[in-house]
Parts: sequence; C-alpha cells; structure tokens
Amino acid sequence: MKGRVLVIAGSDSGGGAGIQADIKTITALDGFAMTAITALTAQNTLGVEAVWPVPESFITRQIRVVLDDLGADCVKIGMVGDVPAIQAVLAALQDLSADIPVVLDPVMVAKGGHALLADKAVGKLRDGLVPLAAIVTPNLPEAEALIGQPVRTVADMHEAAAEIGRMGPRAVLLKGGHLDSDIITDVLWTQGLVESFSDPRIQTAHTHGTGCTTASAIAAGLAQGMNLRDAVIRARHYVRAAIAAAPGYGKGHGPLNHAVTVDTSRIDTQT
Repeated sequence: MKGRVLVIAGSDSGGGAGIQADIKTITALDGFAMTAITALTAQNTLGVEAVWPVPESFITRQIRVVLDDLGADCVKIGMVGDVPAIQAVLAALQDLSADIPVVLDPVMVAKGGHALLADKAVGKLRDGLVPLAAIVTPNLPEAEALIGQPVRTVADMHEAAAEIGRMGPRAVLLKGGHLDSDIITDVLWTQGLVESFSDPRIQTAHTHGTGCTTASAIAAGLAQGMNLRDAVIRARHYVRAAIAAAPGYGKGHGPLNHAVTVDTSRIDTQT
C-alpha cells in the first residue's frame, strides 16, 4: 500500500520530531515521504537551542519542484515558523487540486517550551492555512491559541473543536494529552459530528514528536485512500504502539520508536 505525502515542516536535529519523525512515520506505514523544509533547528531531547529559518523563496521552490514532478496524494503541514513562511506555503499550494487533502498540525511550541511559531503568525495560520485543511490536529495549547480561550476539560475540548471547525477545515482532531488525567481523550469533529476516543495514559517521559507523528500517520492514511475516521484510528494505534516501544534515548523527552508495526486487521474502526 503506497501513498505520496509531501511534508512541509521544520527539521529536528535530534530525530524525534519534525521532518525526521514525519519521514519515519510515513515510511513505517508503507507510504512515500517527500519534503519541503521550512526551518532547521538545533535541538535534542532537552529542548531547542536555535532555529534557522529557510528563505521563503526556497520553501516555495521545494514545494513546486516536488509537485511538478512526483505529485502528491496528501500534503502534511507542520512547523511554518513565521508569516513569510506561511505566505510562501500558501502561494505554492494555491494551485493545488482540491481533491488533494491537506493535514495541518499547527505547531507552535516545542516540547521543552521553545516557541516555534511567531505570535504575530498565529492569525495568519488561522485565517490562511486552517481553512485549507482536510483536518487540523492541534493539542490543547495550540487550540487555546487558535480560539483565544482556555481548554481545561473534555467538555471544553468539544466546544473548542467545534469552534476551530467553524474556521473552515473539514475536520478537527483535538488531542487531549495535556489534560491532567490518567485517561487521554482525543476529540474528532467532522462537519458538526463529534466523536471521542479515550485510552489509558502510557506513563513515560518519551513522548517527543507525538504531534508530528500523529499528523503524518493520518496523512499517510489519507494518501493511501483511507477515509478520514479510519486514518485517525490507525494513526492513534500507531502512535500508542510507538510510545510503548520508545527506546529511552536522551536525558529529557525522548523519541518514539517509529519502526513499530501496526496490524491493521486487529484495529476495530467501528467503535
């Protein structure tokens, strides 16, 4: 099963998140990953030390040369950094066929707290990229930034997902890992319909890159022709397996094990 995914995101020198996690995830799920890098970061499991933005003209060129030759079945957007980068992505994707889905992971802050999206760029991301998306995959802090109000409970998550949905995407997966609970609940909003998925929290520090991994796993599924709900369910199973099998590298928030395999025949997509 193949599917071409163009990933537009930043590079993580530690290999746990960003472009590196995206490529590993898509490959593990039998897709084909292509990339347009928006920024280089110097980081490890302890945090981000520096960010070097890629010039917007080169971001645009990476996207266009890939699409002109290889094409794509899905586009995944991660870290875009600032307003010029967002404008470059919008310009490059403006002629993209409407039947090619876009998965938007609105990356704003690194696991260690380093800002990865300029404050003044939040509005541009919300007004420019969010409406393009087949699905937006924010965590709770990102959802709070998008809607301008706190999200503290699962009930708040339902309201926040609907509020983001009114911004124009076809679906929203609001991830609940930041709630203080032994049960993690994710909320999927799809054209007004809301569904929750809950699982016991895996007690571990090794969760670096879960957001990137989730979004790329969904993108791989959509690129392979899966319907959105099934792609979300497979992605959640894959991410949980990758967390459970984390290798334990680093002194801080360690990476997942992206090489895990998921037996899709054992995934119940009806519940």
